[in-house]
Amino acid sequence: MSLIAVGTVAFDAIETPFGKTDKVVGGAATYITLAASYFVKHSELISVVGDDFPSAFLADMKARGIAQGGLQIKEGEKSFFWSGKYHYDMNSRDTLDTQLNVLADFQPVVPEEAKGAEYVMLGNLDPTVQMSVIDQMPKRPKLVVLDTMNFWMDIAMDKLAAVIAKVDVLTINDEEARQLTGEHSLVKAAQKILTMGPRYLIIKKGEHGALLFDEEKVFFAPALPLEDVVDPTGAGDTFAGGFIGYLAHTDDISFQNMKRAVIIGSAMASFTCEAFGPERLMSLTTNEIDHRIQKFVDLVDFDIVLVE
Repeated sequence: MSLIAVGTVAFDAIETPFGKTDKVVGGAATYITLAASYFVKHSELISVVGDDFPSAFLADMKARGIAQGGLQIKEGEKSFFWSGKYHYDMNSRDTLDTQLNVLADFQPVVPEEAKGAEYVMLGNLDPTVQMSVIDQMPKRPKLVVLDTMNFWMDIAMDKLAAVIAKVDVLTINDEEARQLTGEHSLVKAAQKILTMGPRYLIIKKGEHGALLFDEEKVFFAPALPLEDVVDPTGAGDTFAGGFIGYLAHTDDISFQNMKRAVIIGSAMASFTCEAFGPERLMSLTTNEIDHRIQKFVDLVDFDIVLVE
């Protein structure tokens, strides 16, 4: 098992200016593992659901090489549920309902066969849960990526800081980077965050792309202008899945290869925005992915003659 993904497997109810759905499958780990499955043959899903979660969907994930020895199914309980409504700009949203259900007392268990995984993706969860997964690994993985959000900065900053100190890559959005550091400049914010422990930082800027930092270098990946954005829910998690899936596939964690991984992640995330839930991730072809990646390359491919 080369890759472990930890996060929610859940139900979402979503409303956007362009459509509405009652209840669809969602959750960070769902998007992460589905996106990664296009690059790695086997991964381990660590999460929890109730017995209301559709077994057919889990079977489909398993057929894609997503092992579920770390997925707890709680009999007689309900899966995590989130409902939200997006504003017209599709960058901001209001949470209408959150039901923790099985997630309220989730204690992750890493299966023995997955403890040798060299790539670990810690999806957005309580920092205590994320730390528990790290503590269960008998030796330090080659790469640990952490995603988090402002909610945990508000209520569990000390615990979050302890986890950040133990990971290699942190992924957050621009607003969260500013909150975490108190710096408006994203460059200054990145410098501060890199002193907290991570070797690399990814700052996601939604429709304005993403920035990759290490101590010396910066890389910018654009976002692909899409003709139709149906639902951006899960795009950030899809980005993370494509990013770490590609790194695990190539087994190369150099800055140069991370630049490629950011483009891969951005391409995969663009598909997620085209339909409600993980629908597009369930039906992609290799040709579609290759064509989409080429579109990203074309966005920033140009020749220039410098003025002497």
